[in-house]
Amino acid sequence: MSKERSAILNEAQSYAQQILKNQLPESLVYHSFEHTRHVAEAVIEIANHSDVTDEEMEILELAAWFHDLGYVSTISNHEEKSVEITRAFLSEKNYPQNKIDSVIGCIMATKMPQSPKNKLEEIICDADLLHLANEKYCEISELLQIELEQVHGKEIRDEDWYLNNKNFIENHEFFTSYARDNYTDKVRKNLEIVNQKIKRMSGEKDEEVVALEKKVKKLKKKVKDVKEIKPTRGIETMFRLTSSNHLELSAMADTKANIMISVNSIILSVLVSVLFRKLEEYPHLILPAIIMTVVCLSTIVFAILATRPNVSKGTFTEEDIHKKRTNLLFFGNFHKMKMDQYEWAMKEMMQDADYLYSSLIRDIYLLGVVLGKKYRLLRISYTIFMFGFVVAVLSFMFAEAVLKAPAPY
Repeated sequence: MSKERSAILNEAQSYAQQILKNQLPESLVYHSFEHTRHVAEAVIEIANHSDVTDEEMEILELAAWFHDLGYVSTISNHEEKSVEITRAFLSEKNYPQNKIDSVIGCIMATKMPQSPKNKLEEIICDADLLHLANEKYCEISELLQIELEQVHGKEIRDEDWYLNNKNFIENHEFFTSYARDNYTDKVRKNLEIVNQKIKRMSGEKDEEVVALEKKVKKLKKKVKDVKEIKPTRGIETMFRLTSSNHLELSAMADTKANIMISVNSIILSVLVSVLFRKLEEYPHLILPAIIMTVVCLSTIVFAILATRPNVSKGTFTEEDIHKKRTNLLFFGNFHKMKMDQYEWAMKEMMQDADYLYSSLIRDIYLLGVVLGKKYRLLRISYTIFMFGFVVAVLSFMFAEAVLKAPAPY
């Protein structure tokens, strides 16, 4: 392999590792960095026994490192997102377009059901599913079960899971001759283990199965514990102080708006009760009176808009809770729900540290959005009053000094 190709491969591998280690959702316990690393190693192993060139080996390794990067932003159709990331990276590095197309073809070939169209695509397809021959297949399979449960928010019965595994293994065949010759027997042994587990699922279990299930339970507990990390005192204090500051600022904004409403209401009362009745006697004050009235009304309108409450629909669904789309800390999202529904939703949120933190963050953010709107409208109200009042007073002075002056003879 040439130095130039080796350089691009090293850069791609470093880029993929950074994304897989730091940006993947915690729920992806199977499609992790370790899975991608194993696929990359399997690609090299199969390719070394499949008569590929150095250029083809480079394409295969690039595809292996990039094929699951799409999981950082989407679960369904992640291959398409992986292709976008791959195309952007390789194009930026001025990688030849025909090789980019080959890398993308290998990535898309791994989409289930697999559909390889050439030798390179067959190699990466076999590498992606080589865990079927792993001696720890059942443990690896349990990771995928846990991942699917967390992603879709539904528990998968063990019986159903192993039946699906059985059907998948029975219908699977490797594409490359090397994988067929070296791993088919190992896959059959794993199929036997799966069949034994299915048979014993409802009956007495032997020591090997019991030990394996204990490992799975411990693994599930570890994954659950990661999601249930309790907030530290410092984080609790930060959320409490931030929310308190936002509420105090909101109260200050309401007070300022009330001042504007009260002051301008008094001025309007005086204008209506006193000045407007005298306009026939003092016609030169009509224009200043109109200016003052418009200023006061505009100020009051913007002050009222700053304090006018907005109430949302006040309902949520079970799907909203499972997908963490509802902020249960804001009354506008639940005021029309029944007590038992809200209590259930709150317990669900409290059991999920990620959902709880996200709700607290969203609550603070939305308070900030409301505050921004309040102070923007309040600033407009004060600005209208400040400049408008000056203009109105000057117009009164001008009317008294000029318009009322007797005409020269």
